[in-house]
Amino acid sequence: MEQNEVLNNSQPVIKELDYVVLKREDIYKAVQIQPKRKIIFEKQWLFLDNAVGQPYGTTFDVIAGGVLQAQKPRPAGSVQESKEAGVDNRNIVDDGRSQKLTRDDIETLKEQGLKGQEIVQQLIDNSTTFRDKTEFAQEKYIKKKKKKYENIVTIVKPSARVLAQMYHGREPGKICHLRYDTLGQMLTLGNIHAGNKVIVFETCAGLVLGAVMERLGGYGSVIQMCPGGGPVRAATDSFGFPEDFYEMLHEFPLSKVNGLLDGSLVYSVEEKSEAEQTNTLDDCMQTKEEIPDQCDLVNERNDQDEELMETSSREEQGKQDKGSSNTQDSKVQDKRVKQEEKQRKEKIAAALLREKNADGLVIASRFQPSPVVLSLLKFVAPSRPFVIYSQHKEPLIECYTKLRERGGVISLRLIETWLRQYQVLPNRTHPKLLMSGGGGYILSGITVEMDVEKPSETEKSGEPACKRLKIQHAQD
Repeated sequence: MEQNEVLNNSQPVIKELDYVVLKREDIYKAVQIQPKRKIIFEKQWLFLDNAVGQPYGTTFDVIAGGVLQAQKPRPAGSVQESKEAGVDNRNIVDDGRSQKLTRDDIETLKEQGLKGQEIVQQLIDNSTTFRDKTEFAQEKYIKKKKKKYENIVTIVKPSARVLAQMYHGREPGKICHLRYDTLGQMLTLGNIHAGNKVIVFETCAGLVLGAVMERLGGYGSVIQMCPGGGPVRAATDSFGFPEDFYEMLHEFPLSKVNGLLDGSLVYSVEEKSEAEQTNTLDDCMQTKEEIPDQCDLVNERNDQDEELMETSSREEQGKQDKGSSNTQDSKVQDKRVKQEEKQRKEKIAAALLREKNADGLVIASRFQPSPVVLSLLKFVAPSRPFVIYSQHKEPLIECYTKLRERGGVISLRLIETWLRQYQVLPNRTHPKLLMSGGGGYILSGITVEMDVEKPSETEKSGEPACKRLKIQHAQD
């Protein structure tokens, strides 16, 4: 008994403002626990306040008012007391008249406060064909009715597998149809572990980035290459990483990679140009403030009555201009602070990339991978793995050909991932009928040191090898 209490106390518990995943059957939804926040999950609205303090993996009943109530352990076979079962289902006809309870009767039971388990038991007792069904058919019937009438939800801890299943089941297009088994192979082929420096380029809503950070465990560094104006980390935030995890995360714009390689990217020049732009903006603001003053000097030449009216209006206008100028100054100051912070992060990422000693490269995007791979491989150290994912094989075939022509890589492999799920139950273990058609394609390899040999004088002439031999023989 004491050992069980110790095990229960060692389990992580749900805390306020934590990111969690709601699970019901094979349906998932990632949310953040906030006080008195109304959440809609599978046409059921609920509040997660009562989940705080409970261990992860707890199953809750959704009672009246959307309040969660932790389930107590149920004894096996509590729903079906009778073990009577038929031999086969050949004499059962589904004519819609086997159930005595109508829809109105079920709604009345709900209004009386009966829970889902009790409603399922009522359906079993009022079914004229339940005891004639086989044991397997009875279990299937109970499972179907539980799914329909039991309002239960399980709260699990976010992980790469859980979030990959959630996105693949809800919005597979956002993650380029990346399946969780394919993601696991990418992490294995990329040799992602704590202490690595990994370059990640992905357009999967931050799922691949979060999976890499989860494997690193807060040790090492990750450089995210951003294709657009900024990084997309919707799925990364759903992992609920602590703040120290984000200290190892850096971002660098993909458009500045060529400038970093040829040495033309200098941040001091960019800072100078940004300072000039902000100074120009300040001058424009001062000019706008001086224009009303000049107009007031011209208006002072009018009659005395007009001067009094315009003086009062000028004072009101001056107050408004002062307030608007303060707001504009604060906006310019905030913009300047954001630009400086962005420049500081880019400097750190650029310094890490200039070392050219990255331990791995992971790419999973909907863009053409060939130009990205050829550029980013220059930042990877020799004898390090790289992994490229694509939903289609044609881009990877082109990338495979260009890498072979370029050299500097070995062990190039282009594979297609395939997964089939199985139902494992007593006397009825078989592959599931519904499954995904494909899990995408992976191109992997290992970098090596490239030997750059100087061409000989005969090779510089551009003559074919056989012709050069004939010319040398004639000269001899």
